[in-house]
Amino acid sequence: MQTRLKVQLAVFMFLQYYIWGSWYASMGAYLNALKFGGQEIGAAYGAFAIGAMISPFFVGLIADRYFASEKLIGVLGLLGGVLLCLLPGFTSFGEFYPMLILYCATFVPTLALGNSLALHHLKDAKRDFPQVKILSAVGWIAGGVTLSLIEGEKTAVQFYLAGGLSIVFGLFAFMLPHTPPKKTGANVSIGEILGLDALSLLKKRSFAVFIGCMFLICIPLYFYFVNMAVYLGQLEWPNFAARMTLAQVSDVIFLFLLPVMLKRLGYKRTIAIGILAWATRYYFLTQSANSGPATQTMLIFAAILLHGVCYDFLFIAGQLYVDDEANERMRGAAQGLIAFILWGVGAFVGTMLAGAVMQAHKLSEPVGKIEHDWTGIWLQPAFGAIAVLAVFALLFRDPSRPAATAEKMR
Repeated sequence: MQTRLKVQLAVFMFLQYYIWGSWYASMGAYLNALKFGGQEIGAAYGAFAIGAMISPFFVGLIADRYFASEKLIGVLGLLGGVLLCLLPGFTSFGEFYPMLILYCATFVPTLALGNSLALHHLKDAKRDFPQVKILSAVGWIAGGVTLSLIEGEKTAVQFYLAGGLSIVFGLFAFMLPHTPPKKTGANVSIGEILGLDALSLLKKRSFAVFIGCMFLICIPLYFYFVNMAVYLGQLEWPNFAARMTLAQVSDVIFLFLLPVMLKRLGYKRTIAIGILAWATRYYFLTQSANSGPATQTMLIFAAILLHGVCYDFLFIAGQLYVDDEANERMRGAAQGLIAFILWGVGAFVGTMLAGAVMQAHKLSEPVGKIEHDWTGIWLQPAFGAIAVLAVFALLFRDPSRPAATAEKMR
């Protein structure tokens, strides 16, 4: 039954995402309170993307060859905790930004290492891993709710909270099952690490269209993460970190619906619904910027609750599509490639552009607490998502055996 192991892994996932949920969604509001500009806020969110681009080298060249996973996660957790507690001491962008990049470079590898460790030890990973992984969403929710309870959305408290949790996380990681390095003494190429072996899949037109659209959708996608906390902070929403965790509740619900959607609709229509959901989310936010208090609140909650469709029907379905298209030899490389595009290069371009658009729409004279033209800001990603949807709908074709992996999820 592996009950003890599954409890250990569930607690591990909970703590890992508790840390992340304690600062990531609310950081924009804190940086806005420090009077950082839109481009600087965008760059700060791009620090996570830099961490994602560094992570494959770190895991592939170092972790997989020299260190036991649980020990490395423990060290990274402890180091990350120290860096998070130091972050509030840096209040200028030139000091804060490199320190944040350094922290992200310690945290992002723990995501891949943790998943790999869990999959290595679970006897029936296809059945048990999703059950363990669901505690990630619970951890993110706990982070946001805790932050709101201590009213830390616009203060440095969020980093102290995350830092303390990271130290607990690091200590807990040492108690995980021993997981020795997988490639001791093996020669690992840069191409293997980055998933470049999977580039041969680009010879398939639909796969190439899929990869291109996944990169393009990252550009409007990250407008939400970069701008949302700043927007809600200027609207003076109470406890917005806790309210934003409704996105993770939606995530859990639609994750259960995803296999049914894939079986009935196939990849093309399921992913198209995911892209359309992003356009709809930004339409709701655009309308909320010019609405009365009651309608505004309703529209913002609707945008938050769309997260499950936005994320699961696009990214999780996309990862399953990649899994179906790749053969056993290059399956890992293909997943590495899509992760590098989504959370690395795509995220970096998206966050930087989102920050630049925020800066370009800063009002010369604030209207009360409102410092930006939010209608103009939210319209940009709405149009971008519609453009990506048009390209995807015209050029992508379902594989001959659509949604084969949906059966594996059931």
